[in-house]
Amino acid sequence: MRLVVKRSQTAVKGMLGGHKGMQFNLTCRLQLTDEESRLVQQYTLMEYPLTWRTIQGTRLVGDTIGSLLNGSSQTVSDVKTLLSNEAVIKDAIDELPTLFEVCRTFGGNEIIDYPREKSA
Repeated sequence: MRLVVKRSQTAVKGMLGGHKGMQFNLTCRLQLTDEESRLVQQYTLMEYPLTWRTIQGTRLVGDTIGSLLNGSSQTVSDVKTLLSNEAVIKDAIDELPTLFEVCRTFGGNEIIDYPREKSA
């Protein structure tokens, strides 16, 4: 699995051509191995939510596996927001190996010895 991140910027011009600052663009595209792509298809995970956004107090799905496979793009007005949004996407992708591992184990047994070791 690979996440391709592209950052760019565009100058914002005013009505009379004056400089009004910058807009920052973040584009992310998820690339899966053939086996991971088969898991996404087999378990219909294209609409699996990875990020969330809140609009007027309502929590809505932001990015899904499918949207990141197709390439997701957003424009923000400051670098801090760009970096924050990028971190959210990276953290969400960090969870996918666990999801794929669970998909691989259907039909088998998981054996857990106690006391169990906690993950760091």
